[in-house]
Amino acid sequence: MNIKENLQKQLNQYHDPFLNKNWLDAKVTPQINITDDAIQIRLILGYPSTYNQTQRQTDLQSYLTPHIPADKTLHIEIQHRIETHVANPRLSALPLIKNIIAVASGKGGVGKSTVAVNLALALAQAGAAVGLLDADIYGPSQPMMLGTTGEKPIIKDKTIQPIKRHGIQSMSIGYLVDPQAAMMWRGPMLGKALEQLLHDTQWGQLDYLIVDLPPGTGDIQLTLCQKMPVSGAVIVTTPQDLALLDVKRACEMFVKLNVPVLGIVENMSHYHCSHCGHEEALFGAGGGAKLAADYGVQMLAQIPLATSIREMTDSGQPPIVQTEKNQYADLFFAAALKIAGALSLLPKDYSVKFPKIVVENSSSA
Repeated sequence: MNIKENLQKQLNQYHDPFLNKNWLDAKVTPQINITDDAIQIRLILGYPSTYNQTQRQTDLQSYLTPHIPADKTLHIEIQHRIETHVANPRLSALPLIKNIIAVASGKGGVGKSTVAVNLALALAQAGAAVGLLDADIYGPSQPMMLGTTGEKPIIKDKTIQPIKRHGIQSMSIGYLVDPQAAMMWRGPMLGKALEQLLHDTQWGQLDYLIVDLPPGTGDIQLTLCQKMPVSGAVIVTTPQDLALLDVKRACEMFVKLNVPVLGIVENMSHYHCSHCGHEEALFGAGGGAKLAADYGVQMLAQIPLATSIREMTDSGQPPIVQTEKNQYADLFFAAALKIAGALSLLPKDYSVKFPKIVVENSSSA
């Protein structure tokens, strides 16, 4: 076996932590170029690649070094290319949005919006172009979590300019109405509002649009899954049995609508004391893992119930954007990249890359 074949074999066997499989099974094809004194390896991943990239290059260097001749140096380049995925084959992807990822819970009070904003920010910091759509019409919370409360979007030529903060684009009904006003809308109006927020916002080119869904399985959820080219869903739960009852209904809804569930985030997994480090499973244990096993999906993260997460997020500076490294940011980064990795393994949608062909009958004069 020559050098190139040996390196290809080793790379094929490399286990990718965010794809949860080796690169051969994930159909990642490294490019290997060998010269007299150097070996260059170029990787193009299907999920954002800039997070912790130096460490990943170092790990790959260590993994491959035993197979590199002493007279050659090794150079590793890691890039990414985000492709488009659409769950419903009858719908085409939006021109400027490659992937729409729904974050759902089926139940209120599980911290779904906190998870959604941190996932969006993590994907952006990992190198993707990201938008965040706050679809909770009755209780929009993303303006506060992004530190954009009180800001009003510019409306130009009947389109709305998204609010930009922390490297992502965002839109919420909270930007458009009085924050103290009660939203007394009937069900059909909610679905229409979501459509307008999505289609009337002048999004820039996005790799991912994260949609923070309201609790339940009602009009907004059905509108998203049936009328919009959603790519996949992420389920947020807490470990307790009462939460799991409602969350299972959300899982069943996505299964019946043929929307892939990309994984489970167990929020408030355990209480973590920021002073002494004591941990306690206040809401029980193992609920999220059991839910993931029941639906054959991956457990993305177990996020603790911690005062600092609440304080950071309520102040408009979520863990992901903190200047000081923190353990909570690492958990959200890992979850976000596992989501993007799972999505990259799904069938791709190439419809936006080809022109539409229209066949017409023309009668001769």
